[in-house]
Amino acid sequence: MIDLRGRFQELFGGTPRIFRAPGRVNLIGEHTDYNDGFVMPAAIHLSTWVAIAPEPAEKFVVHSDNFAQTVELGKTDAAWSPYVFGIVRVLQRMGYRFGGANLLIYSDLPIGAGLSSSAALEVAVGCALLRVSETELDLTDLARVCQRAEQEFAGVRCGIMDQMVACRGRAQHSLMLDTRSLEYELLPLPDNVRVVVCNTMVKHSLATGEYNNRRSECESAVRMLGRSLRDVKLGDLGILPEKIYRRARHVVTENSRVQYAAAALKSSNLHEFGRLMHESHRSLRDDYEVSCRELDVMVEIASSLDGVYGARMTGGGFGGCTVNLVDANCVESFRVAITERYQESTGRDPEIYVCTIASGVEEVVYDARQ
Repeated sequence: MIDLRGRFQELFGGTPRIFRAPGRVNLIGEHTDYNDGFVMPAAIHLSTWVAIAPEPAEKFVVHSDNFAQTVELGKTDAAWSPYVFGIVRVLQRMGYRFGGANLLIYSDLPIGAGLSSSAALEVAVGCALLRVSETELDLTDLARVCQRAEQEFAGVRCGIMDQMVACRGRAQHSLMLDTRSLEYELLPLPDNVRVVVCNTMVKHSLATGEYNNRRSECESAVRMLGRSLRDVKLGDLGILPEKIYRRARHVVTENSRVQYAAAALKSSNLHEFGRLMHESHRSLRDDYEVSCRELDVMVEIASSLDGVYGARMTGGGFGGCTVNLVDANCVESFRVAITERYQESTGRDPEIYVCTIASGVEEVVYDARQ
């Protein structure tokens, strides 16, 4: 963790306010959020941090410490800048006025790992801009702004799950979210289990190709069926072409799995929750076809280890991470075993994150000694 205040003063001068927004891991409910479905993410301690102060010259200048790049709105560009400037533009279109700002961005979230570094960036920037301009916006509305910015300016046709949990997450709780109504329920996670994320170290890029293709395939199913995949049953899918049928079957069955998983969590039935996670992974691998060899290997290894209730890929797919529910007493042996066996199977050294389930976006009193 860098000294954000000191680094900001070095770059821009002045004393900034500091905000953070978390990454997320999705326990279950993948590729359902853009289909009006159900999801169950949780915010994690890995976060994106934004230090911000007003800019008298009424320009927006942003420095990313991770990429060692400085960009100015309207003058320079970088691969990550649409996620920042898209927020500015969407808020301006909504009638919000900003006098300009200097921003320093730092993230300890791995980029391209499927832990929603993009939404964390969007939400942290959006909250920071609104607060320094002394403007309030409901957190659910902020999530909508961030989703719109990612769709329109970064070209990712994302659902709203990532932005919602970055806004509405709560420590030691998962977020059971209805992405149609945006109603949500916070479900406490048992004290005797840990959420462990395993990074395959295979990076993905959702803006280029397959993620958007999957959404288009779902839209084809909706057109043929005449209603949302949220509102159909398996028996309704028989009219669909084979590939579109499999995409739709994943969404329909995944929605059911999320609802069953919520019931299992409420009754502390971790074995049932884990069984549903395994079913989810098989469906993502075989019907939705968004897994990859490394994700499958990681899940297979984890499923054979003591103390593992469930394992599955998490995030958009095509690389990234798996999520694992692990007995608290088995976390260290899990970490050692999965690191060794994954390296033997793939030649890659994974990164393992034992996650603290965190709260959503907030302004923080920053201590440089942290």
